[in-house]
Amino acid sequence: MADLKTRYMGLDLAHPVVASAGPLSKDVEGIAALEEGGAAAIVLFSLFEEQIRRQAAALERLVGVGSNSFAESLSFFPEMPRFEVGPTRYLDLVRSARKAVKVPVIASLNGTTEGGWVEYAKRLADAGASAIELNVYFIPADLTLSGRDVEDRYVDILTSVKRAVTIPVAIKLGPFFSSFGFMAKRLDEAGADAVVLFNRFYQPDLDIEARQVVPSLELSSPREIRLPLLWLGVLFGKLRANLAATTGVEGVTEVVKYLMAGADVVMTTSSLLRHGPKHLGALHRGLSEWLDAHDYASVTELRGSMSLDKVPNPTAFERANYLRILDSYVANDRKRATR
Repeated sequence: MADLKTRYMGLDLAHPVVASAGPLSKDVEGIAALEEGGAAAIVLFSLFEEQIRRQAAALERLVGVGSNSFAESLSFFPEMPRFEVGPTRYLDLVRSARKAVKVPVIASLNGTTEGGWVEYAKRLADAGASAIELNVYFIPADLTLSGRDVEDRYVDILTSVKRAVTIPVAIKLGPFFSSFGFMAKRLDEAGADAVVLFNRFYQPDLDIEARQVVPSLELSSPREIRLPLLWLGVLFGKLRANLAATTGVEGVTEVVKYLMAGADVVMTTSSLLRHGPKHLGALHRGLSEWLDAHDYASVTELRGSMSLDKVPNPTAFERANYLRILDSYVANDRKRATR
């Protein structure tokens, strides 16, 4: 039987299939179900920077009440340092999850600035998080921001969090950089323990009758794996940081493809929302069966075997393949036309 063990950010995992951040990990019961279902590690649902700011603002308003009233009334309010700023429920979840499950629990912070979430990263580490995943969800709608300004923000956030904690830190990225490889290299040099490819930007839709911007959420599909597959193949062996694949994982085929391209772990949420936490077990058992059927001794042997530097024709990852795709489509179209 093939050896499925892998290491991710210094964490020893039984296999490379990980539950990514999502609604199934919003409480201890859900987290326990993910472990029972077969997750090698669990990324908790994201704590948003806005939530930290909102609770901090509410606390500030509470302490400020009566500040212009009688001095005696102020003695009813504790000193500010006695308060823990930030959503304490998330800290409680981390503590409870670490007690409830044996697999690594990775906290997820979603934000756009260094701000209060850097201080909060320390609290997550103190609460027992095995690692932190920074999900930098930033849409640069400010037209005065240059591409370099945007990139610097990502690096500054990572650098600040790395200074604040001693546990591993991953950064989850979207693909929309002018030179994604260069950006990944900058983050690697800034100390990222892992790079997660890719964040899905949930883009709004328009209700043309109500004239409102409405949220739109669609679960990922296997069609979406091609872009992360490309960049995993290009980056494999070029970074110190681990590589995590996410988006579009539905079955064993996507798991195998991501590992072949160079991923250390493969993450999924959409397939678990469709099929339930037990689907994790189906994925890693299916991976084991595939490895045995194809005479691979381990995940390590499979990893990166179809990366840019390993494939017989590296141009398949690059521009030359664009011409082949177009030629292939034209040829197939002609065949269909003559039937």
